[in-house]
Amino acid sequence: MSKGPAATGKAAGTETEPETETEPDTGPADSADGAKDGAGDSAHDTVEAAVRAQLSKALGGVRGMIEAAVPTIAFTTTYVATKEVRTAVIVGVGAAVVLLVVRIAQRSNPQFVLNSLVGIAIAAFFALRSGRAEDAFMPGILINAGYGAVMLLSIVTRWPVVGFIIGSVTGDPTGWRDDPGILRLCSRLTWILLIPNVLRVVVQYPIYLADGDQSALLGPAKIAMGWPLQVAALAAMVWILARGRTPLRSANPH
Repeated sequence: MSKGPAATGKAAGTETEPETETEPDTGPADSADGAKDGAGDSAHDTVEAAVRAQLSKALGGVRGMIEAAVPTIAFTTTYVATKEVRTAVIVGVGAAVVLLVVRIAQRSNPQFVLNSLVGIAIAAFFALRSGRAEDAFMPGILINAGYGAVMLLSIVTRWPVVGFIIGSVTGDPTGWRDDPGILRLCSRLTWILLIPNVLRVVVQYPIYLADGDQSALLGPAKIAMGWPLQVAALAAMVWILARGRTPLRSANPH
């Protein structure tokens, strides 16, 4: 496998034009557009470039993160204004449906809107079942606790979840563990992904347990600790990745 521009730490554009180097890797700027078409993960020269591309797709770029926040904003603001759980649910779910229709009309990837729609639907079920608006936020707290527990276990057992991103690129799901440097890098990156989940639980769960209707606090907390925390985590990961130039070894060198 030709290493081409590996020394630059960039993801190569195509394998047929390895000498073309027109645009440098810009880190966070890539995340704004990375999930538009899912391209860019077919040829990478370094571990860092591969992880940046995969994380960008996983987050859905700026649009994907906004789409994840809009239904929660709609639900919370409607409930604060009306104090009607059912009305707030209708507005929140309706906002997600509108976003989905826009995606379909544009013939763009609806994955992140569908994720948002499923999330608000589960939240609506909890809220409508109990009649308490704050119960709409319990599924998110539980999901973050679950994600955090899984990532912590993966780090402790030396199978950090970020390592499987490397495996998805190389075609070897576990080969990355043979390189101590890559294993350490994946552990550090998994810690960074873990922190936002822990912070959300630590902040939001005590609010949920407090006496009285806490939805007016939980809504802003969920929004503020949603994509802004993800952006901060991504920025920290990009900073770490930008410093490294670990060669990416394909599982199939032929």
